[in-house]
Amino acid sequence: MRAERQRMDKKKSLGNVETRYATFAESPHELLLEGGQKLGPITLAYETYGRLDADKSNAVLICHALSGDAHAAGFHPGDEDPGWWDAMIGPGKAFDTDKYFVICSNVIGGCKGSTGPSSINPAAGKPYGLDFPVITIGDMVNAQRYLIDHLGIGRLLCVCGGSMGGMQVLQWVASYPERVRCAIPIATALKHSPQQIAFDEVGRQAVMADPEWREGDYYGHGQPERGLAVARMIGHITYMSDKSMEEKFSRRLKEKDYSFQFKTDFEVEGYLRYRGDNFVKRFDANSYLYITKAMDYFDVAGDSLIPAERRAETRFLVIAFRSDWLYPLYQSQEIVRQLKRRHADATYCEINSTYGHDAFLLEIEEETHLIKHFLDKTYKGYNVR
Repeated sequence: MRAERQRMDKKKSLGNVETRYATFAESPHELLLEGGQKLGPITLAYETYGRLDADKSNAVLICHALSGDAHAAGFHPGDEDPGWWDAMIGPGKAFDTDKYFVICSNVIGGCKGSTGPSSINPAAGKPYGLDFPVITIGDMVNAQRYLIDHLGIGRLLCVCGGSMGGMQVLQWVASYPERVRCAIPIATALKHSPQQIAFDEVGRQAVMADPEWREGDYYGHGQPERGLAVARMIGHITYMSDKSMEEKFSRRLKEKDYSFQFKTDFEVEGYLRYRGDNFVKRFDANSYLYITKAMDYFDVAGDSLIPAERRAETRFLVIAFRSDWLYPLYQSQEIVRQLKRRHADATYCEINSTYGHDAFLLEIEEETHLIKHFLDKTYKGYNVR
């Protein structure tokens, strides 16, 4: 059954794709970060799908969430599973690669090919560790801007992303409004609430409390697996909803009865441990610290997104999910209110999903319907201007 599903996925997908790398900010032209430090050289891992029009009017930038990467669609040779948003990117899909040129890059601070704390610090000849400067969502977007320049694209047709990806979408509009024709922030916020910061801090403390963290200097020793696994377990609870957890697990036991020991009696316990153990195999603990801190610093409320004196020319489609308690509806609604106060062209859509925050990765049919129509209308309007 799994083999048949994989054959179907490959038939519908882009097939094999390749990750590429762009390096910039060489000395003495390092990237000046919001924290006042400089970073360079910087390498960004990225993938592209589809073809860029001659007038370069069909470029779409996809921004990933906390644990995502540049591999958004298609298959890497030998992989069983496609990119993290493969159901949305490809021929005939929401981001139709027969029509659009789609780009996705791994953020700075990440660990999937872009420069981050696990990268070699050229000044020291060893991984940065905590010598890597603290970064912001604005720094991530400024680095992406170098990549878009490298690709020779003056104006993006669309920037889209969910969760932390949605923050990058909003930051693009705040930093480079003239370069974004339309924006699709999904399941995100103008700024983190105290509760969202609190969840991130508990995750960071779990990592830093692990003795194997070694003050961030664990490279060559093995990373703090237990601390990072616990952080992921905490995070994963917030990605689901009470209803989705009830439907998926209820109080089902792994065995016939309670063990009366501190073992994984319940299926939900086993699932969380599996998620945590899997995460440490593919993600760097220091990257987790840096990226969650960048999310907590993010704030484009008030005049930061669209200053009062600036005309709002970017079109918006804001998507939220009713069961998402990590990024609840009121935060998406506040984005729309702020846009309307600036007389922006903004459409707001709520999807009635039970999946919680994970819905932005799972509600493919609903999102496809909304995005296809919005993007097609924007693209046609762009080309008749």
